[in-house]
Amino acid sequence: MIAYQGEPGAYSEIAALRIGVPKPYESFEEVFAAVVNRKVEYAVIPIENSLGGSIHQNYDLLLQHPVTIVAETFVKVEHCLLGIPGSSTELARKVLSHPQALAQCRNFFATHKWLKAEVAYDTAGSAKLIAAEKDPAMLAIASKRAGNLYGLEILQENLADEEWNITRFFSIAHAEHPEPRLLPELIKKMDRSLYKTSIAFTLPNEQGSLFKALATFAMRNIDLTKIESRPFRKKAFDYLFYIDFIGHQSDPNIHNALNHLSEFATTVNLLGSYGVVAE
Repeated sequence: MIAYQGEPGAYSEIAALRIGVPKPYESFEEVFAAVVNRKVEYAVIPIENSLGGSIHQNYDLLLQHPVTIVAETFVKVEHCLLGIPGSSTELARKVLSHPQALAQCRNFFATHKWLKAEVAYDTAGSAKLIAAEKDPAMLAIASKRAGNLYGLEILQENLADEEWNITRFFSIAHAEHPEPRLLPELIKKMDRSLYKTSIAFTLPNEQGSLFKALATFAMRNIDLTKIESRPFRKKAFDYLFYIDFIGHQSDPNIHNALNHLSEFATTVNLLGSYGVVAE
């Protein structure tokens, strides 16, 4: 079973379907707990959106729980305007969806000023709600799959302001779940020719410490694909750095770089090495 946050029809469910049999949970905390307590073998969590940026709550949860990243996958977010049969934008008065989905459809609301955006906990959850309410004055923004699952009409497709709306998902497993025990079907789906590794680390507040950290990778020609800093919750005005780079943690070059970084970084957290699961 593959845990995910949301209702059937959510974009997270679409990601989970690529890994195995999806199992929904209400919150990200419950998703992580399901993995830690071994109620499921894997989970998928959204980690970054091409428009909205990183999902910091899930980065925090990765550091708080004994889990490891075993795969990543990318889902194209294609927002649709959904309503019960017979509804229309002219009859409607409010549109429900997740706050990020609403924010990604600002142009639509700018040209439909009589429609009030109303926050729901989930895109698919908003579709489920209006299907139950059967109120033509209520619409939802969700995936086409959600519309099909809940018997709704698609009033408009491609609702987002930008076409390049893609969400990156991590698949996680218990940290004691070694790679050789990965499900055979997951291994078959995964492109392991271009592994990535993700880490999080903190540095002493000293001149040149970030330069030294980046140099441990640059001097070994390790290709960084992402770097991000965030305030460190455990100490005011200290920062936590996230880095993704090409290579597997077992590669001698990567192993040496991480050992070098550990010599002067105050903390180094290895989040996982993983391949890509394609659509």
